[in-house]
Amino acid sequence: MTPDPVPGARADLDADLFNYRSLLDDDERALLDRLRSWLETNLAPRADEQWAKAQFPHDLIAGFGALNVVGLPYELPGTPTEGRLLSGFVSLEISRIDASFSSFYGVHSGLAMGSIYYCGSDEQRERWLPAMRRLEKIGAFGLTEPHGGSDVAGGLETTARREGDQWLLDGAKRWIGNGTFADVVVIWARDIEDDSVKGFVVEKGTPGFTATKMENKLALRTVQNADLLLEGVRVPEANRLHNDHTSGTFSDTNAVLRHTRGGVAWSSVGAMMAVYEIAAQYAKDRVQFGRPIGGFQLVQDLLARMLGNITASLGMAVRVAQLQDQGIFRDEQGALAKSFATSRLRETVSWARELLGGNGILLEYGIARFFNDAEALYSFEGTREINTLIVGRSITGLGAFT
Repeated sequence: MTPDPVPGARADLDADLFNYRSLLDDDERALLDRLRSWLETNLAPRADEQWAKAQFPHDLIAGFGALNVVGLPYELPGTPTEGRLLSGFVSLEISRIDASFSSFYGVHSGLAMGSIYYCGSDEQRERWLPAMRRLEKIGAFGLTEPHGGSDVAGGLETTARREGDQWLLDGAKRWIGNGTFADVVVIWARDIEDDSVKGFVVEKGTPGFTATKMENKLALRTVQNADLLLEGVRVPEANRLHNDHTSGTFSDTNAVLRHTRGGVAWSSVGAMMAVYEIAAQYAKDRVQFGRPIGGFQLVQDLLARMLGNITASLGMAVRVAQLQDQGIFRDEQGALAKSFATSRLRETVSWARELLGGNGILLEYGIARFFNDAEALYSFEGTREINTLIVGRSITGLGAFT
């Protein structure tokens, strides 16, 4: 009798069929190799258990920070600056092991650090970003609200009222990744005086600021999403994000999202690679009707379609990163990459679960976690519908959001 395949085993193959990784130089590929080794040694053995328990591996933060992969695209004093392409491959590698940890990385390095980098002053960048790059301080990004997701641009309910050299923040935020343990949280609020949207850095321990962990999630369970309550939170004017280029409108917020949507595409590719590798190995090892199921045409068709989704999505993500590095990137390019890659992710995890049959819904076989996590990637940083409307507006010149 042939034994069942080893749960969670990965095929010894390269899911990067067109070798996009070769676009990186030797030093960049060496960094990715070190990252992959660290992830497979430290994160992979615990990913399923911490997902099942909805617990975050806080003890891994210091070791992860020592890899120097946080905040790569930002020009900071005393630290090397790398391109978006390398940063994208970092997101891919993390998501290939655990989409939850990749979300932690994206919220901190992309949304929180990005808000301070793109919307903050030189002094504010120097005050917070070096420690955030070393992961000595963890960041979160507070935009989504209980009554505002896709329409938050026009319906932001959290308010800011100036009193001398301080601001009073009141309101609530929801679905805030890293929110339960972040040291700095970027809160977007509407100024009641001029109705403009402003960003504020709220530091841990500020009176009136409460973060409560959201329970009973079925996706990205390791991520500590929080409900935030702001009741008369006093923030000094020095913590209001401002530089010569910010406009005091939602376009400041969107400037951050423009750069991070492409990161979701990279995370989606990493998750697709994970389930593809597991499914390919399973197809070689699982014997039915007297031979490995990988020898059946229907199974090979599923694997080929998975690889096609990976390759198309990776090509789009790579091109977005190149355009960002060249400074000619547009909103609709990131929006299309995000909506396309997350839609293909949904297909790919479904096919992988189908290939594994009943074993596909068991956490120990490696597919079920990614199957669930795909639903979160599909929805955050703008739903598929919102991102397609961004693309549609660029095609027609007509906004169709309402």
